[in-house]
Amino acid sequence: MGEGRLSKRDFIKLSLAGAGCFALENTLSAKALSSLSPDEEKLWKWSKEAIYYIQTPRGIKCKLCPQNCDIELDKVGECKTRLNHNGKLYTIVYGNPCAIHIDPIEKKPLYHFLPQSLAYSIATAGCNLACLNCQNWTISQKSPYETRNYDLMPEKVVEEAKKYKSKSIAYTYSEPIIFYEYVYDTAKIARLQGIKNVFISAGYIHEQPLREIARYLDAANIDLKSLSNETYEMLNAGTLEPVLNTLKILKEEGVWLEITNLVVPSWTDDLDEIKKMCDWLYDNDFNNVPLHFSRFHPEYKLTNLPPTPAETLMNAHEIAREAGLNYVYIGNLPGSKGQDTICPGCKKVVVSRSGYVMKDFQIKSGKCEHCNSTIHGVWE
Repeated sequence: MGEGRLSKRDFIKLSLAGAGCFALENTLSAKALSSLSPDEEKLWKWSKEAIYYIQTPRGIKCKLCPQNCDIELDKVGECKTRLNHNGKLYTIVYGNPCAIHIDPIEKKPLYHFLPQSLAYSIATAGCNLACLNCQNWTISQKSPYETRNYDLMPEKVVEEAKKYKSKSIAYTYSEPIIFYEYVYDTAKIARLQGIKNVFISAGYIHEQPLREIARYLDAANIDLKSLSNETYEMLNAGTLEPVLNTLKILKEEGVWLEITNLVVPSWTDDLDEIKKMCDWLYDNDFNNVPLHFSRFHPEYKLTNLPPTPAETLMNAHEIAREAGLNYVYIGNLPGSKGQDTICPGCKKVVVSRSGYVMKDFQIKSGKCEHCNSTIHGVWE
């Protein structure tokens, strides 16, 4: 919908008017324009017209994700990052990440993509889901005006990634879908500079924007939270089908894909449900897509629950292997053998890991050094 930006005057005027969507409204409305702090002065530029939206009699409808928010004038959508201003929709998380880290790619987790390389990792505030178990709720469930942000436009992200010798840029931690325009512009520049783009997401996005961003993505890890729509509605404030579509589309578009399933006690730890999920993956030709079962730790609104028992994770691992999935892992469980990559052919360990450190690597040109079977991934 164009490249329009909020002007500085419009931004401050809107804030002073008490729009009800900025955490800064209480401070801005109490100050004269001349007394704005340097940080507040910079806020106006962190906006850009959103790409996917339409105008309706009820206001603006965001068409980025299946929440399909109808956003009234001077309000934001469910994700807290998309603002209806003067009948146009603006992202307010463009170039203002609240988290910047340099991570081993294995932390994403991506075990079959450029192992032992570094990923320059960024996130903004906000999310289009509201998971009760969110591990990063201090940024994902906040407005960008409630977090401490950095001034880092797309060109600078790529520059910093090169400076720190990162082979990839990871859009991660919160939910890259809600800072879509920021990801899109950064990814295009990164592609031209020979830096890979990695999407760590819950996959709750419409098909058209997904296919467009997939043109610039090299790898993705998608959270498949359950194969139960009811669980998605009650635990995550979403629905299942769009996530399954995301998996199919990314695979179809040639993006290297890995999947994470967080095993939450009393919510997603039913072994019959786990088998159902694994069978769906096998039946839909995801048998060579790595599946990571991740251990839950009490967080956010589920602090009453215990960590996932090791036995449950081991049982899930066995179920997935028996279902025909070739690469199955266990995360957040130190010392587990579930971190190793097993050759589908000879069943020998071809990659052994301890945490994020690779201890042994027996793959050459994408083949097992023992039996020459293909080990699926992007190894070089």
